[in-house]
Amino acid sequence: TTMPCAAIAGFCCHLVVTMRPVPQDKLSRLVQACASGGGERGLPVHIGAPELLGIRDLAKPDFGAPLACPPGAVPVFWPSWLTCLDAVSSCKTSLAFTSTPGCSVLTDLKDTEATASHHPTPGTEVQLISEAPLHYSIASASATQKIRKLEAVIATDPGSRGIRHLLQADELLRASLALSHARSVLLTTGFPTHFRHEPPEETDGPPGTLALASFLQALGKAASLVVDRRALGLFQKLVEEAVEQGVLKTRIPILTYTGVSPGAAREFLCEAGDPKLPRFDHLVAIERTGRAADGNHYNARKVNIKQLADPIDDLFLEAQRIPGISSTGVGDGGNELGMGKVKEAVRKHIWNGDVIACDVAADFAVIAGVSNWGGYALACALHILNSCEVHRRYLRKAAGRSGAAIDQGWSQALPSVIKEENMLAILVRHEVRSGVTGNVGMEVDGLPFHGTHAQMVQKLVDITLDAHRELGPEERVPEPPRPPGMLTNKLRP
Repeated sequence: TTMPCAAIAGFCCHLVVTMRPVPQDKLSRLVQACASGGGERGLPVHIGAPELLGIRDLAKPDFGAPLACPPGAVPVFWPSWLTCLDAVSSCKTSLAFTSTPGCSVLTDLKDTEATASHHPTPGTEVQLISEAPLHYSIASASATQKIRKLEAVIATDPGSRGIRHLLQADELLRASLALSHARSVLLTTGFPTHFRHEPPEETDGPPGTLALASFLQALGKAASLVVDRRALGLFQKLVEEAVEQGVLKTRIPILTYTGVSPGAAREFLCEAGDPKLPRFDHLVAIERTGRAADGNHYNARKVNIKQLADPIDDLFLEAQRIPGISSTGVGDGGNELGMGKVKEAVRKHIWNGDVIACDVAADFAVIAGVSNWGGYALACALHILNSCEVHRRYLRKAAGRSGAAIDQGWSQALPSVIKEENMLAILVRHEVRSGVTGNVGMEVDGLPFHGTHAQMVQKLVDITLDAHRELGPEERVPEPPRPPGMLTNKLRP
């Protein structure tokens, strides 16, 4: 592979893997069997397209005979002991003893003794996160169940819009797994529903977007924001003040896209327009106005606001044609970018849905009672996944040491009541209005921050940090202390 192993004492090499084709419907049983037999060290390090490991052709292995992957089967990869051959060669020692490919090492050590330190990993799940290229991810059942709890919590419908009809199971889980594998994420937000006011944006969207950006920064991922050109000045001020208030650690690049020429979307998403060189590997829209089937953009009252929206939808459409770029849409009413995945349910169950339904789909549609909550939940889900050693080992392809300490910034980068209150206050200072009422004040979608939104933020954070503590000793890494302002069980008076 092209995956480097951790260098130590003169030994350095790339990971060598062994592959077995596994029928798609047997993947879950396989992962469970591997986890129960050898613990996390028995689990595969990659499931899916070999090119994601840098392997160009399965028919031309470096060692041994080629093994075909028949239709309906998925290539599954484990670390191979042959990695040590490259490692020994790299240290240029004058003498070394190894076995040869195809010949196993035999000892008088019984397997019961050899695996005594390999504790079974209780419950491991495998999830499909991309079809082009084919890519699966894994995490402990403990972690995935906590993410499902987050998904259930944000599905609360305070506006009685009927969003339960839009829900699809495990969308938050798959979206967060895909984000966990991403290196560079493009975010977008902005719903100009208040077309008679300046600015026309609403308070739902920017807080959830910047909360997710903050956690992506903490994980060391590149995060950029694309907005309408007319709103560029506003978002530059919002980001600058978010950094000053501690909502963001550092500024994020803010881009615009107007799609003035054919092929502009591909040029924007890829270096020199080359689909083999994408600038971003995941797009996320949180409460971003979405294009309807007739080409217009509508608010919930069926008012056409197309003149206020740049064609950012085209980026999501083009991403569907570029292997390696996945996308997530977060919405609460069905007219947001990405909700095309559930457009039939929107047309049937949402007020004015036959007109306002977004026609542009994302790979994952995260539904929340308020879209900000979806952004918070994605950040929390990323914390849960990256605190799970089963998932962390899979991310690093088993290279390096297990159980590495979590960066102290992870928990501090989570949403908190104080940070989200500060973020909403920034929006209010810039006269950004509540989506439902049009009020300039501490509310989102007509719901007061002190009470509804503060309680939601705290509940999500409590689930996240409690989830981390509840992971088994073989599944988690040490937890840093809660940061100042991270409240427990009850809100600050």
